Amino acid sequence: MKKLINDVSRVVPEMLDGLAALNPGLSLLQGSTIIVRADAEAAAARGEVALIAGGGSGHEPAHGGYVGPGMLSAAVAGEVFTSPSTDAVLDAIRAVSGPAGVLLIVKNYTGDRFNFGLAAEIARAEGVAVEMVIVADDVALSAHGEHAGRRGLAGTVFVHKIAGAAAAEGRPLGEVAQIARDAAAALGTMGVALTPCTVPAAGKPGFQLADDEIEWGLGIHGEPGVERGALEPAQQIVGRLLAKIIDDLALKPDDRVALLVNNLGGTPSSELSIVAGSALRYLRERRVQVERAWSGTFLSALEMAGISLTLLRVDDQRLAWLDAATQTTTWPALSGRVADASVKPVPVVAVTSSGARLSRDSSLRRVIESVCACLLEAEPVLTEMDQRVGDGDLGISLSRAARSILGEIDTYPSENTPGTVLRTMSATIRRVVGGTSGPLYAVMLLRAAAVIEQSNESAAKDWSAAFTAAVDGVTALGGAHPGDRTMVDALHPAAVALHDALAKDSIDTDEALKAAVDAGTSGAASTASMTPRLGRSSYVGDRALGFADPGAHAVGLWLAAIRSALQT
Repeated sequence: MKKLINDVSRVVPEMLDGLAALNPGLSLLQGSTIIVRADAEAAAARGEVALIAGGGSGHEPAHGGYVGPGMLSAAVAGEVFTSPSTDAVLDAIRAVSGPAGVLLIVKNYTGDRFNFGLAAEIARAEGVAVEMVIVADDVALSAHGEHAGRRGLAGTVFVHKIAGAAAAEGRPLGEVAQIARDAAAALGTMGVALTPCTVPAAGKPGFQLADDEIEWGLGIHGEPGVERGALEPAQQIVGRLLAKIIDDLALKPDDRVALLVNNLGGTPSSELSIVAGSALRYLRERRVQVERAWSGTFLSALEMAGISLTLLRVDDQRLAWLDAATQTTTWPALSGRVADASVKPVPVVAVTSSGARLSRDSSLRRVIESVCACLLEAEPVLTEMDQRVGDGDLGISLSRAARSILGEIDTYPSENTPGTVLRTMSATIRRVVGGTSGPLYAVMLLRAAAVIEQSNESAAKDWSAAFTAAVDGVTALGGAHPGDRTMVDALHPAAVALHDALAKDSIDTDEALKAAVDAGTSGAASTASMTPRLGRSSYVGDRALGFADPGAHAVGLWLAAIRSALQT
């Protein structure tokens, strides 16, 4: 188990210490695991109903992240995935209650219901007006199955927001409670997990998933879901989740909803955005009107990779409560309003040509296609090499360039203007490949194009001069020189070998190319013993020793592909 903790027994109090220290609007009750609004007494004096939520920890930012004006008055944290005690809930009630009373918002788990429910009974006996609302928004479980009832999931956050806004308006306890119950009844949530999570005290995951497996309909306590299946594309996962929720809520075309895309803990923001986009498209296609949508980490399950989707039926009043101002650590600053993405055309500078296209039987086209095929075949090898010494993207970047060139090659200018062909290839690469490889290969082609355009015959010596200029372009842009352990360690000796071989009248073009390939391949191999000074390997230092630079290795591969194409 790898976690950034100090002591397993101190995870919850230390977590709350940090939360309170970073938010002047929060206070931590001494000797407890209860976060309260710093202005709770003033809010109670104004006649606001106090809202309390909570449960086991491990769901951060819930619930402490929603304490503040316009949402919760207090959050009670139990141990990880364990309900807080009755006395802890009672302490929270006593800390924030006022004449208007207290509303407890409880997720439908047995321990939470029991402890919050008993605390409510005791508080009532002490003269405090207390209501309790149970949230059970998990549509993965049937409403009347043989289980403890539908679980409370991320949709609970919507209830916090709506009830909190209603309480801030000064509405009485009974009305705020009914508003919360109505919102809870209009919710549907379902989740899917890509990985399990590890409770610190347990030290190992609660279940196991193979690399190609996902868990459908799980809860938020690391427990398995209702079904295990194969990993599917995001849009298919989103479609299945939303279809279940739509069916459960009996949504019809033109019904209005709010959407919550929730990170279960370990999902990158990029994947959340993909899921959000897929969800909006799915709902749009079914004419469900998405009035508000948010994406982020709202109620997690520790570090579990996966997501849950929530739909809430809305009307103008619910939208007003969702839009109402709040000051919490976590509720999004964005309004949640959804708009079609603004797409503007990209300015294009056309590469002028005669109008003729690159013929299928030209030697230049054979060379281009041979290099592209070589890079596509080498993608897994280059990726594995780059993972050892860099960020692992070289094979992917070069194969992306190759696919794009092959996809556009029929539009390339005629071989009669080879310099224009090289410029067009450069434009393709710089458009589709970023990182380090894209600019370096793009500048190589531009420098080579400039030399070829100035030559009269495009003979072997002209191409050799173009290659030398291309290598100089890489050095000028990237700053690398031979010995720095980069692609230059293959490019430079290959360019020198080609030039020197062609200077000898007794050597034909194929022999000169062989000399270049051999020099480039040898240069690439020599990088395994070089201490990296520039490039991807410079960040790993001596750990790169023993492994050839993948960029240099790629140069040796495509040099060999050029020679092979010209032999046919």
